[in-house]
Amino acid sequence: MLSLEEAQARLLALAPQTAIIESECTAAQGHHLARDLTAQRTQPAADLSAMDGYAICGDGPWAQVGESKAGTPYDGGLTGGECTRISTGAHMPKGSDRVLIQENADVSGASIALTQGETMPEANRHVRAAGFDFAAGDVVLKQGTRMGAAQIALALSAGHDTVPHRVSPAVSVLDSGSELVHRAADCAPHQIPASNGAMITAMMRPYVGAAQSLGPVPDDMDALAEALNRATGDILITSGGASVGDHDLMQDALKAWGAKIDFWKVAIKPGKPLMVATRDGDAGPKVILGLPGNPVSSFVTAFLFALPLVRAAMGDPNPLPRVAVVKAGEALPAVGPRREFLRGISDGRSAKQAASQDSSALRALASANCLIDRPAGSREVAIGDALTVYDLDNG
Repeated sequence: MLSLEEAQARLLALAPQTAIIESECTAAQGHHLARDLTAQRTQPAADLSAMDGYAICGDGPWAQVGESKAGTPYDGGLTGGECTRISTGAHMPKGSDRVLIQENADVSGASIALTQGETMPEANRHVRAAGFDFAAGDVVLKQGTRMGAAQIALALSAGHDTVPHRVSPAVSVLDSGSELVHRAADCAPHQIPASNGAMITAMMRPYVGAAQSLGPVPDDMDALAEALNRATGDILITSGGASVGDHDLMQDALKAWGAKIDFWKVAIKPGKPLMVATRDGDAGPKVILGLPGNPVSSFVTAFLFALPLVRAAMGDPNPLPRVAVVKAGEALPAVGPRREFLRGISDGRSAKQAASQDSSALRALASANCLIDRPAGSREVAIGDALTVYDLDNG
């Protein structure tokens, strides 16, 4: 069995490289830049006032000779003893190097003086110097940066109406098992609703939008072959049938479809029967990720493998989920030869196990907000000891 890190590295090395396109900045939200973004302009382009007040030149009192407004600069220059009214964001007039804020100004007609007790503002007080944010030619966003609200604002301010990014990979999801039914309302006592496909699709949605649904599919070679032949896109995620039981047909079905198994089995709990394969097809190479059928195992392996695979395909330089360290809120037993990921509940400072760690317990999974990482062979943990956790809210 591979370790988690070995398996993740081998999978991410197979991540499809999707096409690079230019999109409007607002349409690129959630995507990662395909190359460095260089400023096309300087921000601010000139010295600006950081406050409402008066741009002053020399010692006071000062004669007000005009006004500089945001978007409408004063078109003249100042000499000693002169000032202009100025608003926040307006260009500083030539000859002025500081702003007397309006709260400290004694105004008498066109004559401006310091209010009693106030001292002369020092040079460059309340002034935003030209280029203090960035200058033309500066790299303002690195390749791989994820475009969020602040990054969109920066790209636009730097002179870019569009940005380059990789398109989201097309993902297909196939859940298999003869016990599965598509509609929960049609579920007989010997059946279960097909929740894994919907769960995996929901996990993919923030990254790829709507994934192609191919299931549920019964444990039948012909049915699996028909479903696999409908698979399109770059990544296929299957759930169920990846083990070696009498009715676990996914490996054989994939091989018959022309897929090559890269590896199978990872030393984690839950999620041991994880499978990775590739297939060359008419639409190009496809990466296949076979998840276990138990719903919690499927969720944990999708979190640890499927989401990083999609993020890597989108150009994320750090596609693996983020970790945090908290304190144990309860004692935990020692760990055996497989690394364990306990479903946990954390308040950001400490974490405890969810009510059940059974790989079919969806109620406990739904109550969890983190995975508690327990490395293979770990000793017992006492209350207050350090724990490494994965925040389930961060993808």
